[in-house]
Amino acid sequence: MRIYSHRFRDAKPINFGHASPRALAVHGVDVSRWQGDIDWRVLRQQGANFAYIKATDGGDHTDPMFMKNWRGAKEAGIKHGAYHFFYWCRTAGEQADWFIRNVPRERDALPPVIDVEWNGDSACKIKLTRARVLEKMQVFLDKVERYYGKRPIIYTAPDFYRDNLEGELLNYPFWLRSVAAHPTKTYPGRKWLFWQYSGSGLSQGVEGKIDLNVFHGSAGDWHNWIAER
Repeated sequence: MRIYSHRFRDAKPINFGHASPRALAVHGVDVSRWQGDIDWRVLRQQGANFAYIKATDGGDHTDPMFMKNWRGAKEAGIKHGAYHFFYWCRTAGEQADWFIRNVPRERDALPPVIDVEWNGDSACKIKLTRARVLEKMQVFLDKVERYYGKRPIIYTAPDFYRDNLEGELLNYPFWLRSVAAHPTKTYPGRKWLFWQYSGSGLSQGVEGKIDLNVFHGSAGDWHNWIAER
């Protein structure tokens, strides 16, 4: 599968120095309803070799653009997967069931993602203990992995990671948000698969800003990883 070179711009560029994400070969995006109508073929040509698409959050909400985005990415030949925003006031089993109900089980899709973070804008103000957070996450991870046959990826942000995930869940791949420094500085010692390096990306094919991500490895590593999924 052809790797399209990075042609994204950034409204708020960061100088990452010698560890710039631009030095890595395989870039991609993550999207939700807030990106509106996307021209997926143009976005691919701009360098979106993969896309993670918001599917669900909690136990009863679906992103209204999910299926349109899922089909659009697939038709454009972009490797795509779905993510679930975890809601701490619902049971993990309910949330896994809701994700499974709404996200197609496709052999060539990327592994599912659980997005875990503290959300100050949420109506759910519960802040659980580390032990309880890990317990709930494990229920979701196990149920989703059984259904899709693929080990889920954990997406997180620095504050939530420090509170709950440092030194934990070492046998899961991580997708790390780090928009001001390289992940090795923000998450010392943590291996990572994807790095979300910008929340202010700009690209043809989409209006407004878009999150930019990069795969940790070479083009060959990417092809090997895809072949093993």
